[in-house]
Amino acid sequence: MDIKQLRTFLVASKTLNFTKTAEQMQYAQSSVTAQIKKLEAEFDLKLFERLGKRLVLTQSGESLRQYATKIVHLEEEARKSLKADHNGGTLIIGAQESQCTYRLPGLLRDFKLKYPSIQLIFNAAHSDEMATKSLMKGEIDLAFIMDAQKMNPYVQSTPLIQEKLLLICSPTHSLAAQSTVIPEELGTETILYTESGCPYRNTFEDILNNHQVTPKTTLEFISLEAIKQCVISNLGVAVLPEMVVKEELKKTELVELKFKVEMPTLTTQMALHKDKWVSPQLADFIGMTKEYFK
Repeated sequence: MDIKQLRTFLVASKTLNFTKTAEQMQYAQSSVTAQIKKLEAEFDLKLFERLGKRLVLTQSGESLRQYATKIVHLEEEARKSLKADHNGGTLIIGAQESQCTYRLPGLLRDFKLKYPSIQLIFNAAHSDEMATKSLMKGEIDLAFIMDAQKMNPYVQSTPLIQEKLLLICSPTHSLAAQSTVIPEELGTETILYTESGCPYRNTFEDILNNHQVTPKTTLEFISLEAIKQCVISNLGVAVLPEMVVKEELKKTELVELKFKVEMPTLTTQMALHKDKWVSPQLADFIGMTKEYFK
């Protein structure tokens, strides 16, 4: 029994005429007869009987009509629901604050214009490790990671754009007037850090550790904006991506220190689980992301 046979049966139960049923269904009459016979064989019951020249439903046929009506209706509902999911639904994305604020707004605007009924949910992903764990658990559909490119057999990553890291301070800070700054000079400074596990914090800490430098004081913040405002207020120095401080540098609210050590660049990447089922919406989002960052 399949839905096609049930649809044919329902039309036949209304027309009580196989010729008219064939016309409505745009089948050959032999096809209608064959489908009805298959149903009768499957249930081992007669669904129609002839009384003279008239075709009528048997009691079994009447019972099947009630169930077939429900089944066909449910199948139509399922199709409508799946079609709605195709045009709507939800995408759960892991991303860092810096990406949500400075890299993704234009992309998200374009995507929402195309798919206004899709709900976008953002989960915080402060590190490559956190994003990878969320992808592995199926908690998110896709992640934007800003980190060094790493190989993971379970994660497909697409590099999007290189991110330059800058050592910054207030224009009134004592280091601002120096032509260069060496790591050892930071041992007496207050360092403003992002959360533990953040890739640019890790990068900066690695540089200081390699030069055996332990800062006098460290302050940890969740918010990038809080770090910027504290640096502007001359509470210390920080390392942040160029995209985060570009406007403040233009306004000379912040200055870039000429660090003696070359700061590694990080890469903003789009990542998803290699076995992830990619819905049409997600596939389109991936395609739009690649195009946006060209």
